[in-house]
Amino acid sequence: MSHSPVPRLQLALDHTRLDAALETAQRLHHQVDIVEAGTLLCLSTGIDAVRQLRQLLPGKTLVADFKVADAGATLAKLAFEAGANWMTVICSAPLATFASALEVARQHQGDIQIELFGHWTLEDARRWRELGLKQAIYHRGRDAQASGQQWSPQDLDAMKALSDLGFALSVTGGITPDELPQFRDIDVKAFIVGRALSESADGLATAADFHQAIANIWGH
Repeated sequence: MSHSPVPRLQLALDHTRLDAALETAQRLHHQVDIVEAGTLLCLSTGIDAVRQLRQLLPGKTLVADFKVADAGATLAKLAFEAGANWMTVICSAPLATFASALEVARQHQGDIQIELFGHWTLEDARRWRELGLKQAIYHRGRDAQASGQQWSPQDLDAMKALSDLGFALSVTGGITPDELPQFRDIDVKAFIVGRALSESADGLATAADFHQAIANIWGH
């Protein structure tokens, strides 16, 4: 059994219209712990998405899912000055990009999350830890989900290895409450859920199901 803190529930807003994202956030924010301005939302509507979500949800942990690959300090400044608490950097970014983004994040009492999308190695992960990074996001991407890909033993082994290195993981990719038990031995910071909440006929009930599953596995 993991001794890590109880995982939180994160709402990913991957709308392409800001009004729809704000409506979803207003409807569901009481049932989630973290709100994410998703990549699609940020690309469609710009930094105003982060700014307006911060105005709407002044006390909520807010993520700017920029998937930064370069210009780490500049983009981090945009994200954190708009009100983000965390910003994502893609795993293929140079170490210098991670370092500059993390420096700005710390100036704003924020943090950087590594997006583990595509190729990376445990040696990369060790270097990230040496820089001071401590959060990573493990994906089952949209295309993988569409092809029917499940969470594999290799996925779970990789997550456990990252957890053992000291990373707190956010896990995402079409997750359902029934899948949560397989993550019990991993240091999961958050389960990220998007369409299952935002496009559900009853997102509030779905959120409650996630919270109940988390409580059953990790305790209250």
